[in-house]
Order: sequence, then C-alpha cells, then structure tokens
Amino acid sequence: MLFTPTSLKECLQEWEDLEKDYQQVQATNPEDLNAIEEIQGFIKERPSVFFEMESFLPKKNGLYLSLVLGNVNVTLLNKHAKFAYKDEYEKFKLCLTVLLLLSSFTCRFVVSYRAVDAMFNFLLVWYYCTLTIRESILINNGSRIKGWWVAHHYVSTFLSGVMLTWPEGKLYQMFRNQFLTYSIYQSFVQFLQYYYQSGCLYRLRALGERHNMDLTVEGFQSWMWRGLTFLLPFLFFGHFWQLYNGLTLFEMAQLPECKEWQVLMCGSTFLVLFMGNFFTTLGVVYQKYKNNQGKAKSL
Repeated sequence: MLFTPTSLKECLQEWEDLEKDYQQVQATNPEDLNAIEEIQGFIKERPSVFFEMESFLPKKNGLYLSLVLGNVNVTLLNKHAKFAYKDEYEKFKLCLTVLLLLSSFTCRFVVSYRAVDAMFNFLLVWYYCTLTIRESILINNGSRIKGWWVAHHYVSTFLSGVMLTWPEGKLYQMFRNQFLTYSIYQSFVQFLQYYYQSGCLYRLRALGERHNMDLTVEGFQSWMWRGLTFLLPFLFFGHFWQLYNGLTLFEMAQLPECKEWQVLMCGSTFLVLFMGNFFTTLGVVYQKYKNNQGKAKSL
C-alpha cells in the first residue's frame, strides 16, 4: 500500500474510532479484561507510529516556506538527517544567543554610536528571520512546536526591523539604554533557558515521554516541570519588562517633540509580546497545576 499524508490521517482516525469502541466494551471475565487492555494499549501506540511515518513522507511547503524557498522540497528523508538538522538548529540558537549577549553589552557599556546600534538591530532581524525559516523546516519534518512560540519569532522580527529604522534623535537616545539593558537580560535568560530546557528534554526523550524531534523553545513549556521551576521568576520578570517598555514608549509618544512613527509602533509591539508571552506562560502553569491537582485527588 502506498501511504500518503491523507491516507495516514484516515488510518489514524479509524484507530481513534476503534479506541472509542473498545473503551465502551465491558467484560467480567478476567481473560477478556486482559485481552481488552492489551488491545487498548496496542491501539494507543498506533498514533505515534503513524506520526513517525508521516514525518518521512514528502510534503508541500507551507505558505511561508513557499514564499521564501519556492517549491524546494525540504523534507528530510531519514532520522540521521532530521536529528543532525535539529541539533545544528539548537547549536545555532545557543551561539547566536551568546553573540547577542556580547553585542548588546558592548553597545550598552562600551560603544555609543548609532551605526553600531544599527548593526546590533540588523543582527536581531537576521537572527529572528533565520529562526522562522529553520523552525518552519523543522515543523515540516515532524517538530511539534506551535502556537504562540512560533508567532513570537515573527513578532520579534518585526520589532527588530522597526528598531533598525528608528533614526538618531532625542527620543531614540531616551529609550536606547533601556532597550539595550532589556536585550542583555533577555539574552541572559535565553542562555539559562537553553541549558535548563535541553536537560529536561534530554531526560524525557530518554524516558520515551517526548518525541525525538521536539525542540527547546523560548518560553515555559509543560514538560519543564520535571525538575526545578526556577526559571519562572526570570521569565515573568522579562514579560513585565516588555510591558514596561511598551508603557514607556507610549508615554514618549505623548511628548510634543515626538515625530517618529517608530515610537508608537515599538510600543504596540512590546505590548503584543507581553500579552502573548505572559498569558501563554500563565496558561501552561495553570494547566499543569490542574493536572497535578487531578493526579493528587486520584491517589
């Protein structure tokens, strides 16, 4: 049988229907109960098998990849190629995070020239643009990053681009040090996140509880509860710093000398980042808290 993504989805739907049917089956004979439990366990394993098979089938590029790469097929056809690309992506994020930390520190405390600031902002634009392309390729090959953590990089690309176009002037200088200090803190937290998240993800992969193509992503994920949750205060502080940046820019926009459109645009974008990051992280924490409460009641 020649499998296609559509046929695999149909098979997956059939297995889900079969699982529902077996959940309704009642038996009193111990042998029948054991047989039903074995069948249910077998059925539950099928979705992960189908997901693995689907990740190796050629797929059409999404809209974003089609616009950037055209009709180039980006499907990696073996596990070695997938893991190599994923690991290279993780190393890329780590190296660029360190580079951005050093660059923002240099702009804040060593060099104070608009041209150097522009180079730093251009590096941010290139970094986030590259992340969106690489993540789209990884998603096309089975990575399950989704939701706000994908949109976050598009919004960050836009914000960096607006900062890049902000001309030298009084208002730019008023916000410059605050933005660079925020950038230093953000890069530092991302550096901490990488090592903590990669450690959690490695353990869960070893236990078979996470897919091998899953990524460390920016933000707080439910699987990070395995171990310490010391990152939460750092993340929430960073979220509220984004809110503070947005409010600062809106106050600056009320000044009579404010002529640059970048002030209001950056302020609005910082508020979008705050709301997306804060409410998504809060939702994950609340969901995990409810799950833990449910487990405690069942014991």
